[in-house]
Amino acid sequence: MVDLLQVLEHTKAVAKEAGAFIREERKNFDLNKVEQKGLNDLVSYVDKEAEKIIVSKLEVILPEADFITEEGTASRDGKAYTWIIDPLDGTTNFIHGLPVFAVSIGLRYEDEIVLGVVYEINQDECFYAVKGQGAYLNGNRIHVSKAKSLGESLIATGFPYSGFSKIDDYLKILRSLMEKCHGVRRVGSAAMDLCYVASGRAEGFFEYNLKPYDVAAGAIIVMEAGGKMTDFRQGKDYLFGGDVLASNNHIHEELDAEIQKVWRK
Repeated sequence: MVDLLQVLEHTKAVAKEAGAFIREERKNFDLNKVEQKGLNDLVSYVDKEAEKIIVSKLEVILPEADFITEEGTASRDGKAYTWIIDPLDGTTNFIHGLPVFAVSIGLRYEDEIVLGVVYEINQDECFYAVKGQGAYLNGNRIHVSKAKSLGESLIATGFPYSGFSKIDDYLKILRSLMEKCHGVRRVGSAAMDLCYVASGRAEGFFEYNLKPYDVAAGAIIVMEAGGKMTDFRQGKDYLFGGDVLASNNHIHEELDAEIQKVWRK
């Protein structure tokens, strides 16, 4: 196995380099250069160029790795290591100038995420973790919240931009949570939602219709911060299953119970 701590340092540098490119491009960004991949699924040349930067650098750091990325760079040759990358998580925020978007880079070894880096560009906040080494924000150790119940909690979520067949169930969950917790927040970046859970800024996060690159880096950061990651059925298919539930250990079952009252797969 490679030296993950050494790989981490290089990966953080790559994330920040891509972030610097994204930050600079935002200054004079032209809305006319936005493309639409699908219903409400937006992409720009900035996403694509940032991905090229990231992939070219990571290929040097770990030549023996495959790739899964949002904007199409993919190689699945059965290698033990796989980079899972979202070059710009929060593209819609970026396009509209809402300052919450991030570079997200996860590394999977066989069937397990072993490294994650999420760089929030606007606040210059770099969250990262390596399996068994704890989770950090800009060099400082982070931990999930110690809140003991949903009634003490702030919950983050995301709104679907497709898959609207489940929207009624989702809205029922929101209504129930609004009556039982401190509040519900929608930031617009799943990677950042996970990091906010990891750092105790929110107690829980749930969302459906997600992709592996939305989740991979943030997942290990949550777990190394002492939190819990599952799918909506408290199973382990949060990476490829499409739905994600992250929280501190105290409220996980209570939050899942609220979802399961109405949710049907």
